[in-house]
Amino acid sequence: MKSTSKKNDISVPAIDKMCLILDLITESNYPLTSTEIATKLKLPKSSTHNILQSLLSKHLVFKDRDNRFHLGSYLLYWAGKYEKQHSIIDVFHELINSYPVLLKNTVTLSKLDSKQVVFLACHESPAPLGFTFRSGVRVPAPFAATGKAMLAAYDDQTVIQIFDNEMPEPFTTRSVDTVTKLMAELRQVRQTGISLDDGQLREGMYCLGTCILDGDGQPIAGMAVSFVKEEYQKQRDVVSQALLALAKDISLRLGLK
Repeated sequence: MKSTSKKNDISVPAIDKMCLILDLITESNYPLTSTEIATKLKLPKSSTHNILQSLLSKHLVFKDRDNRFHLGSYLLYWAGKYEKQHSIIDVFHELINSYPVLLKNTVTLSKLDSKQVVFLACHESPAPLGFTFRSGVRVPAPFAATGKAMLAAYDDQTVIQIFDNEMPEPFTTRSVDTVTKLMAELRQVRQTGISLDDGQLREGMYCLGTCILDGDGQPIAGMAVSFVKEEYQKQRDVVSQALLALAKDISLRLGLK
């Protein structure tokens, strides 16, 4: 977990370490032992052990018979509470059913968190795309259609300050790699209301996105439709219109306009 906090931000070391450990367990492709966690995070073995014992007692992690750690069931309680607080997720799932053209594809709902996009919800396409859109997954905002759509709601100076002339490492050969190129893409989004990820997150996967704004014009969420290039070329116009209409419907339902 990369920290973007400034020097004057309040930081609690034990909580910081706990978050690092939970992030590592989440991102790892296989469960880890206490020693492996300490080694990968360059933390003292003793404090890592103590934090893991505390997480175990709160059911935030569990340990299998090989002494390897997995995410715990109590996180589902937090996730459930989070979703209830964010009615936009329920409204998204309800209103998307009114758009058959969108239901044929994978449609995601996400929010902007600094330089990243965090997926909140997903309507899965019957055809797999080979990319994970689970709730909580994070990807660099400049590469994602939803990220571009939400960033376009800000003025140029704000976007420049966010990235401070330092772009994330590319995911593919098509990933936008400079702030100047990103700004050019965002200007196009402002004209049409529609953003494009043309293989920037995954080679061969195309995504069209748009933004849901609050009453002050600030981005509260982004939506994107994902498909292979051939389907993108066939459906981009009708899908773009449907995305814009769905964003408007969600805003109206939530009383944002």
